Amino acid sequence: MKDNPKAVQALEALSKQMEHIHKEVNGIIFGQDRVIEETLVTILSGGHVLLIGLPGLGKTRLVETLGTVLGLDERRVQFTPDLMPSDIIGSEILDEDETGKRHFRFVEGPTFCQLLMADEINRASPRTQSALLQAMQEKRVSVAGHYHDLPQPFHVLATQNPLEQEGTYPLPEAQLDRFFMEISVQYPERDAEREILLSTTGSETKTPNRIITAQQLLEAQELVREIPVGESVLEAILTLVRQGRPETSDLKTVKQHVAWGPGPRASQALMSGVRARCVLHRRLSPSIDDVIALAAPILRHRMALNFAARAEGISLSKIIDELIEKIANH
Repeated sequence: MKDNPKAVQALEALSKQMEHIHKEVNGIIFGQDRVIEETLVTILSGGHVLLIGLPGLGKTRLVETLGTVLGLDERRVQFTPDLMPSDIIGSEILDEDETGKRHFRFVEGPTFCQLLMADEINRASPRTQSALLQAMQEKRVSVAGHYHDLPQPFHVLATQNPLEQEGTYPLPEAQLDRFFMEISVQYPERDAEREILLSTTGSETKTPNRIITAQQLLEAQELVREIPVGESVLEAILTLVRQGRPETSDLKTVKQHVAWGPGPRASQALMSGVRARCVLHRRLSPSIDDVIALAAPILRHRMALNFAARAEGISLSKIIDELIEKIANH
């Protein structure tokens, strides 16, 4: 890419644009800089986000702000225990034309948008959660034997309450794997919380501006895919993922305490993620630092601890730190 002046110029322009987007979102969502960056990396990579945190930390506002700033058609679904799959993807209804002839007509559900906010996704039953699987993976849905394509781009930004809360259902492993990243949303720092109080309780509330269009976002995603990844970064990704699997790891902690490790989709996410992150940091190529920065949000929902780990108080964070140390010192 360095030998192609036009590509370099396009990449530099995209970096400036993403910096503008980051600032615009930061002006609405205070104290969540890491969360905003990881979400932008995911969207630029064409993936879906799972935001985990307690209610009231600005997850819903983040999604609404991104919809406006990125020029995307945004819809919101509040997941509840009685929500049915047809409530999300749509259904066929029996219709009658002017001549009295009856036929089935497909009525689109809220999934037919560009940015779908699945609010409190783990409040719904596993059957309803699974209704999103095909949409997230194939960008289309199947109803009564017919396929219906979703608008492009299509991103799901789901929020999830901590599993310890009452009335929650754990997401199936197959669906968790479809999420590009699991982003942990923490309480803001004192200064950020002060900003929140001053900006949201007065007579005027700041509204975000649109920076790009949906078509420009699609072009940006295409450009990001063309960024070359160096051999050292590729090797770091392979080492990180394969060391996280008990079958191929030479780390004692992983062999003893991990029930299953990350699959190839984790490697694919890291490859796409490091490309997008280097754009956000105004670089022309990814580095091992990008792999290290994205390791935790990309791996933690794709690994599971066994009973022995829980009994001994071993956390997934500690194991991921060991994996990061392995590639940092390689």
